[in-house]
Amino acid sequence: MVDYHASNSQASSGGPAVYMDPREQENDWDRDLLLDPAWEKQQRKTFTAWCNSHLRKAGTQIENIEEDFRDGLKLMLLLEVISGERLPKPERGKMRVHKINNVNKALDYIAGKGVKLVSIGAEEIVDGNAKMTLGMIWTIILRFAIQDISVEETSAKEGLLLWCQRKTAPYKNVNVQNFHISWKDGLAFNALIHRHRPELIDYDKLRKDDPLTNLNNAFEVAEKYLDIPKMMDAEDIVNTARPDEKAIMTYVSSFYHAFSGAQKAETAANRICKVLAVNQENEHLMEDYEKLASDLLDWIRRTIPWLENRAPEKTMAEMQQKLEDFRGYRRVHKPPKVQEKCQLEINFNTLQTKLRLSNRPAFMPSEGRMVSDINGSWHNLEGAEKGYEEWMLNEIRRLERLDHLAEKFRQKATIHESWTDGKEAMLTQKDYETASLSEVKALLRKHEAFESDLAAHQDRVEQIAAIAQELNELDYYDSPRVNARCQKICEQWDALGSLTQSRRESLERTEKQLESIDELYLEYAKRAAPFNNWMEGAMEDLQDMFIVHNIEEIQGLITAHEQFKSTLPEANKEREAIQAIQAEVQKIAQYNGIKLSGGNPYTTITPKTIDNKWDKVEQLVPQRDQALQEELAKQQSNDHLRRKFATQANIVGPWIQTKMEEIGRISIEMNGTLEDQLVNLREYEQSIIEYKPNIDQLEGDHQLIQEALIFDNKYTAYTMEHLRVGWEQLLTTIARTINEIENQILTRDAKGISQEQLHEYRTSFNHFDKDHSGGLMAEEFKACLISLGYDVENNKTGDAEFARIMGIVDPNNSGVVTFQAFIDFMSRETTDTDTADQVIASFKILAADKNFIMAEELRRELPPDQAEYCIARMAPYSGPDAKPGALDYMSFSTALYGESDL
Repeated sequence: MVDYHASNSQASSGGPAVYMDPREQENDWDRDLLLDPAWEKQQRKTFTAWCNSHLRKAGTQIENIEEDFRDGLKLMLLLEVISGERLPKPERGKMRVHKINNVNKALDYIAGKGVKLVSIGAEEIVDGNAKMTLGMIWTIILRFAIQDISVEETSAKEGLLLWCQRKTAPYKNVNVQNFHISWKDGLAFNALIHRHRPELIDYDKLRKDDPLTNLNNAFEVAEKYLDIPKMMDAEDIVNTARPDEKAIMTYVSSFYHAFSGAQKAETAANRICKVLAVNQENEHLMEDYEKLASDLLDWIRRTIPWLENRAPEKTMAEMQQKLEDFRGYRRVHKPPKVQEKCQLEINFNTLQTKLRLSNRPAFMPSEGRMVSDINGSWHNLEGAEKGYEEWMLNEIRRLERLDHLAEKFRQKATIHESWTDGKEAMLTQKDYETASLSEVKALLRKHEAFESDLAAHQDRVEQIAAIAQELNELDYYDSPRVNARCQKICEQWDALGSLTQSRRESLERTEKQLESIDELYLEYAKRAAPFNNWMEGAMEDLQDMFIVHNIEEIQGLITAHEQFKSTLPEANKEREAIQAIQAEVQKIAQYNGIKLSGGNPYTTITPKTIDNKWDKVEQLVPQRDQALQEELAKQQSNDHLRRKFATQANIVGPWIQTKMEEIGRISIEMNGTLEDQLVNLREYEQSIIEYKPNIDQLEGDHQLIQEALIFDNKYTAYTMEHLRVGWEQLLTTIARTINEIENQILTRDAKGISQEQLHEYRTSFNHFDKDHSGGLMAEEFKACLISLGYDVENNKTGDAEFARIMGIVDPNNSGVVTFQAFIDFMSRETTDTDTADQVIASFKILAADKNFIMAEELRRELPPDQAEYCIARMAPYSGPDAKPGALDYMSFSTALYGESDL
């Protein structure tokens, strides 16, 4: 490095006078072989105008740049104006030594600002060396007008160029790539002005093929309205193949400084817009959560009373419709609500993650809409649902039993009423008063036969009464009519008993007058009556309704029927014997020439009646066979349905359990990047969803079982209810696992955590999660922290530090640290985010350093929707310097992050 106090021997000998800041070496301004006279002319004009733009603030100016700085006085004054600092007192003498001393004071000040000067000495400036003087002024411009320009971590020339490119990007025909030919057509100058002050320039009227007009328009507008002096001539720029880069940079830097206030406001506005956008999105998510939670809770509140209603219906059809409605609820209405509940939890977790990442307070739903409240209501719903289907099936069984009993009652009542028809009239007649002895004896025997028949019907009356009693106990809806009919039968039965006793007494009074009894008729009557009653009972049993629920029960009925059929040959012998008695009567009468006056006096049961009823029995036997075989086929079909359901259920149940265990292992043994894990989990979720047809098939089999009124299944321990719950838990678990990975990606991206860091966190966490529960107890978490380098050993300092960390990761004192809380803590320890102080500082820039901001300032600086968002939420400012319409941006910024952040 050459001392800038060195003599001017190099300059006088023609050697290069060089200044360069190391960052600007590629812009070395003085190359004897390359310096274009046109460039030097442009530099003279531009640098002179730039100096005067500052010197006029001190009430002076220069005319000739190499002459007017020779005594060092205006040079020192220029430095004081542009820096705002005082330089050493200048020497007022006219001698050369005084001038050199003054210039050296100026050069010393420049060097004190960290600028390296190469081959620029005070003597060259005092001697009026134009190139050295221009180099010195360019050094001052670089240091005080360009060096501090910074855009996105670039500074000086690159920063100024990037600023120009951004501001002119939207304009057609403008492509700023450098500080020379990119500015020749003048459009870039006009675009810079129009971008910040659109009212000053009608950009659409400018033409690329008219550079002189464009340049002069920009220069005149800048000088008249922006207080930027005209530093260049349009003709010099247009007529130069490559305009001087330093002249252009000097002139453009004046535009940058003129608009720097707007640049700061734009930066502040961008920061505020970013914060407000996050807040608006979070509020939208909160509103969505509140609506979804309200809708789900309303549905649960409407559904629970329906499930808790145990009011029985009167008929099977009504109860079966009720059961079908419940199936529709389980099949159609509830599954979407299960998904909504799962989605609600996912939305809640995602919202809380976003709030944590943006340093916002945690979201607290309105009263009664917490996730725990929804889970509680859902638990109540499932509690109400539990037992509802079982109650309906029991009711259907009860109604089925009632219908069966009622029909049985009607059949037996009808048979009995048919038998008793006319019996009272028969018992009250006085035919024995005019009858002969034989006729009286016949009447007595006939009455005895009737009493035998009456006794045989006693069981049927008792059965009718028992059935009526059972219908009453089972709360049969038509019990009043049943009771009335039963009462009538019982009263009639009692009356028949009394009448029978009365007639027997009357006949016995005349029995002494009777001498002969036709034993043969009597024997016929006595044997025919019970045989007839047996046939009537057999016909009644063969037509009796039956209800069974499994193969064993129907096989029992078939066995009993086979036993009945085995007695038929013996019964047929009895029939033939009875008919032989009647044949013997006819034979004796014919042999003895006796003319029979009528039928058997002791009974109304004729041989024809017996034959007709026997024929009826023989017809009913195969009909009974067919009915029993049909029921057997039905029960075999039901058993097939049971086996079919059980076979599938015994596959689906273990499959669901296996998948639940696999998800548990996957959530612990995650490998690869989070994106890889997310892809794998979604593929895994898709494979589970593709299994849904098996569940649907099982639902269809289950519906067939219920429609067949099958109430048990010995072939499987799995019920459809268990499988439904397992399937819903499986879908919910995989969705929650995917959501956890998505939240980890959100955290990683927002906090800038690398994949390696996240893998390290997961490895450490899993290592100490010995029971694979997904959470660390306090001692496990402490061991994990120690492994990561935290000083939380058991001593006073370590205990205090560990207590501080536990307060962050486990604010509710649950004793368990989740992985999400762990990575939130680790990312918070290593990254920075926007803070309330930063937002307040941004608003302060928009408010021009006031403690309040006006609505029109917000509307001017922010997009319309975000401006109105702020205005609607900012409280009026009430400070000592308040004015009408002033808004309090400080309290608003505080509210965005919560008091704890300030």
